[in-house]
Amino acid sequence: MARLDPYTLQMQITRMFEQGQSFFATTKVQDWLRERSEDPADYDILFHQQPAPPGSGLVMVVEIELRRRDGQPVDAWLQEEVNRHG
Repeated sequence: MARLDPYTLQMQITRMFEQGQSFFATTKVQDWLRERSEDPADYDILFHQQPAPPGSGLVMVVEIELRRRDGQPVDAWLQEEVNRHG
């Protein structure tokens, strides 16, 4: 059985927004992309605040959207991984 990872990128970004540190969220995602051998300069990074699912204990969740600057679609696995819940 999979364990809930409280340190997923999405949770870290959500906490940054809750604590008023959203200014650093883009840098955090850029570092995450570098760790996966992706060039952050190839992507626009957008954040969407949404209500958290009921029972999660959170007020909001920040969804991370990646868009390639060259117009090509973002790899589905990369977009899913950036928003992995745990």
